Amino acid sequence: MQPVLEISAADDFALWPVSEHESYGYLVVNGELTPAEVGTAVMQIAACNDLEPEEEHGSCPNDPLGTFLHGLFTMPDVFAAGGFRVTDNATDTVFVEPGCCNGMETWRDWLKVLNGSGCSYFGHDPSSMAERLGDIVRLTLDAHETDSSPVIELSVDQLVTGAQQDLQDFLSLAETWAEQHLPTHAAAVTAAVARALDLAPAP
Repeated sequence: MQPVLEISAADDFALWPVSEHESYGYLVVNGELTPAEVGTAVMQIAACNDLEPEEEHGSCPNDPLGTFLHGLFTMPDVFAAGGFRVTDNATDTVFVEPGCCNGMETWRDWLKVLNGSGCSYFGHDPSSMAERLGDIVRLTLDAHETDSSPVIELSVDQLVTGAQQDLQDFLSLAETWAEQHLPTHAAAVTAAVARALDLAPAP
C-alpha cells in the first residue's frame, strides 16, 4: 500500500524547483523523495487548492508566490488529489486506484476496516472492497464479481501502518524543504500540507 499524489503538468512552473513527471501520473509520497520531488508534491497540493476563496478569507496578494499559495493558506478544506494505492506486485493488479471516492483526504477510511467495524468500498468500475477477516484484510478487485474477481490478502499490520508512516515521513521532508525554499512561509506551508494529508493534530 502506497500513498500517492496525482500529478498534473508543471511545464511553466518557476516558483521553486520541481522534478519532471508525467502529467496525470502518480507520485509516491514517502520519506525518500528528492528535494525536487518534494517541491513537485508541494506544488501539486497548492495547485489543488488554487481557487478563489470566499471574501472573508481576505484579498489575494499581488505577487506570484503569494497568489499561488493564497488558496492553500485560506481555503477552509484543503485537499490533495490522490489516495492510497494497493498493488499486487506478483500480478501487477491494482486493487485500489485513487479516484473520486478514494482521495487522500479519505485515507482514514482504511482504519474502519482495521478496527473491525465493517468493510469499505473504494471508487467505481471496478468497485474495490476491503474487509477484515480475523488477522487479515481481504481486498477484492470487483465486489460485484466476487466469484471471479482477483483478491489479495494482507496482514492487518501490513496494510495501513507503513503507508501512514510514509505520510508522516513525507510531512517531515516537506517541513525541512519549506524552511529551505520558502522560509517566510515555511510554517504555513507545513501546516497546510498536514491538513491536506489529514495529519494535522486535532484542535
